[in-house]
This record gives sequence, C-alpha cells and structure tokens, in this order.
Amino acid sequence: MSALSVISRATTEHVEPAERIHYWEDYNRRALVGLSCTSYSEAGLLARQTNIELGGLRLAEIAGNAHAIERSPQTVRSTPKDSVFATLLVKGDAVFLHENGCLAATAGELVVYDTRRPYLFGFSSSMRQILVDVPRDLFAQACVGGGLPGPMLFGRGTAREGALVAALSSLLGGLAALRDRHDSGESGEAERAVLDLLGQLAEERTGGRTGPDAYRSQLIVAEDYIERHLHDPCLGASQVAGVMGISVRHLARIFESTGRSPARYVMERRLVRAHQELTGPGARQTTIADVAHRWGFSSQAHFARLFRARFGLTPSEARGETTRPIASTEETRLP
Repeated sequence: MSALSVISRATTEHVEPAERIHYWEDYNRRALVGLSCTSYSEAGLLARQTNIELGGLRLAEIAGNAHAIERSPQTVRSTPKDSVFATLLVKGDAVFLHENGCLAATAGELVVYDTRRPYLFGFSSSMRQILVDVPRDLFAQACVGGGLPGPMLFGRGTAREGALVAALSSLLGGLAALRDRHDSGESGEAERAVLDLLGQLAEERTGGRTGPDAYRSQLIVAEDYIERHLHDPCLGASQVAGVMGISVRHLARIFESTGRSPARYVMERRLVRAHQELTGPGARQTTIADVAHRWGFSSQAHFARLFRARFGLTPSEARGETTRPIASTEETRLP
C-alpha cells in the first residue's frame, strides 16, 4: 500500500519557552533527523511540524519563527541519516551553509542536499517549508544514479527549471487534501510524480544525459553569474560552484566543452572587459591601476603581464593605440 497518512505532529506552542529548543531537537531526532536548533527570538522558538508518509517517501510540513538548525559533523556521526532531503521554501528567506559554500534561498525555491554531509539552515524571519525525505538508495534508483555532487539550489537557473519547481510546489501544496482522502491509488501516483520531478531537476543540474548538451543550461547560468561578478576579486570556481549548488569538480566538467577551465574563463572575461575599457570612450579619464582594480586584479603588475600575453600590447600601449587592429576577443584564447 502507498497510503498517504500522518505519522506524527508536534508544536512548541504549549511548551515552556525554556524547554522549547530541547523539545524540538528531541522530536526531530525521533521523527525526522538529528539536529541542533538555535532561536534568537525573545519569544523563543515557535514551530510546528507534521510528518506524513507517502509510500517510500516521508514529507514534513514545517513552519516557525526565525531560527537556525544545524547538522554538525558530530551530529552526522552520532545520529546517522541516509537520505536526500528536498526542501521547498514556501515562505520566508533562508541561507544554507555547507562545507563548500553558501546557498541563499527565497520563497518558491528548492534546496536538495544529502543528510550524510554537515549543513546549517538559517531562517531570518517567519518561515514555512515542505521537506521531502527520500531514502538515498531510492533517490539513486529513481532520480540520479551517481548521487548528488553537492547541495543544489533550484528555481532561478532556467525557465524549464523554474517550471519544474513550480510543478513540484503545486504537487506538494496539494498533498494535504490528498492526505485527508487516504486514497492509496492517488497517493501512489503522487509519490511517483514527486520522484519524477526531482529526477528531472537533478538531471538538468548534474548532467545526467550523455554528451555536452547536458551541461548547456548550467554553463549559461555559470557564465551569467561570472559576468555579473567580475568586479569581485574573490570570484573563483568555488564561489561559482557554491552559488549553483554543485561541486567544483562538476563545474569543471561543465566548462570542458569551452576548452577552458572556470578559472581561465574568469581571467579571460576580466581581460576582455579591461581591454574594452582601455580602448573605449573615456579611456583617458581613468588610470590603468583603477581599471585593473575594477576588474578584479589585485596587482597592477600581474594585470599588465596577463594583458600583454593576451593582446600583444601593454595596457598603456592599448590605451594609446585604440585604432590598432587586434584579434577578436571572442576567438583568441589565453596561452
């Protein structure tokens, strides 16, 4: 049977404020996953949770005020959990800290992560989420055979990704009505639909299909993020991968079709933008040091060496010879 049924419910509303954190941690340890909780609200932690069985899946509807939950390395070891969690944020904003970076999520977005890895989920205001607990073996069988490369954020990458997240949101949001009917046939269909949507999302992001086309949408997202953050001197592969919710190794695979590593791509785009500024209108009104700094180069000497290797002239020569023909900036590559 794949009947949809409530397993348990809990709320801190009727618990003494001083005991709410302990109560919440104990309940989650038994009903969902081992974690520690922190609340900075003067009212203390106000939270409620309903855990639902959906065939081989578990759903958790969770709402509360501002708080943070953490699954530290020590907690991972002491209370093991072999699942993939897919958390749909229905209300509020959140940050998801993990060992390789930080994801920022807002209402309507989905975070997918492995409970065997440490993480911290922080909510800055009142929140509501629907969490899908998928046993890791089932996730590997029904969604992604190779497993997750790292925590992933869905909802803003591509139009198709947004449509898939919206479909999942609609499905999960309607499960309360399905639960009241206790219809095993419909709940079995719902289980398959949830897994199918998660599989399509994960396939989009991890490149589950064969060939370079599998990474095309991810490459577009990565290049767009890089272009908008070229001014940041800390921009690098780890930052881009963290924002996209993938591993640095997977990011490198995405860029293989371009013939460049992510780091080389970042450097190329910075040099191109600096060249455009030095040879464009108003070039005489700025210094070379300012241009180097503006495009993420911490050392003017380092910038000058790379610029000359890329364009065959020094930054000063490029600014003084704006009419000199040079190779196309899109076709020339760094040596």
